[in-house]
Amino acid sequence: MLKLNIKNETSRLRAVILGTAESNGPTPTVEACYDPKSVEHVLAGTYPKEEDMVREMDAVEAVFKKYDVQVFRPQVIKDCNQIFSRDIAFVIEDKIIRANILPNREAEIEAIRYVWNQVDRKNRIVLPPECHVEGGDVMPRGDYIFIGTYSGEDYPELITARTNMDAVIAIQELFPEKTVKSFELRKSNTNAKENALHLDCCFQPIGKGKAIIHKNGFLIEREYDWLVNFFGKDNIFEITKDEMYDMNSNIFSISEDVIISEKNFTRLNAWLRQQGFTVEEVPYAEISKQEGLLRCSTMPLVRD
Repeated sequence: MLKLNIKNETSRLRAVILGTAESNGPTPTVEACYDPKSVEHVLAGTYPKEEDMVREMDAVEAVFKKYDVQVFRPQVIKDCNQIFSRDIAFVIEDKIIRANILPNREAEIEAIRYVWNQVDRKNRIVLPPECHVEGGDVMPRGDYIFIGTYSGEDYPELITARTNMDAVIAIQELFPEKTVKSFELRKSNTNAKENALHLDCCFQPIGKGKAIIHKNGFLIEREYDWLVNFFGKDNIFEITKDEMYDMNSNIFSISEDVIISEKNFTRLNAWLRQQGFTVEEVPYAEISKQEGLLRCSTMPLVRD
């Protein structure tokens, strides 16, 4: 049996699911894309190639092995994009919660069934169908659970709106002793620079009480202000619109002081090192063309 334990984003990682880019399928049509950034690259002829993405993910796996982290990979499904393992399920405390994701991504869940089956049955949670949620929007932090959401009336028209208030309420009911804090995110089907696909696209807590944030990703200024106050202004690294577009907030913590980051994030990586972090740089620019990066493609199962 697998004993899950996730209380935050930064404790020492012991086990993780890392997605796979193998048999990723042909370049999608514009109609088949889930986000505006992928559309951009399909139209420009710069959509990432499978062999480049496989190489990028192998680099991340090598870092996990270096730190003695147990790595699970999804079973490979032919011609299926299985990179973003954070979308399909997430762990809080000792429970694995299946995400209700876009209907044509059901197969991705089956590919991690062998991990799901190693968890005690009472800790496997399937939310009711009206609860829409993806793991990129969910961040446990001690007594809090931060959740990115969108409650606008145009929710049904926005393929970029992935987590609704029904899910926020359901997660609060699952963890009554915690404070669930939701944040309304800015959504756009057409402009990647005005779209926070998930909470981790515009915000992420890292070790040493610090956080990375992009103000424009939040629809409601006082919710952004709440986070700044929660962490303290001096502990926050504010990223620009272009840095958000490049996914600077979507790095991944192996521990309180070790972070995997994209090698082109020069301003961020320099700041992290100034703050005393060890930065493991990897190439991930091809994967970022699908509006996801390191946090999106990893699903932590066990932290200390």
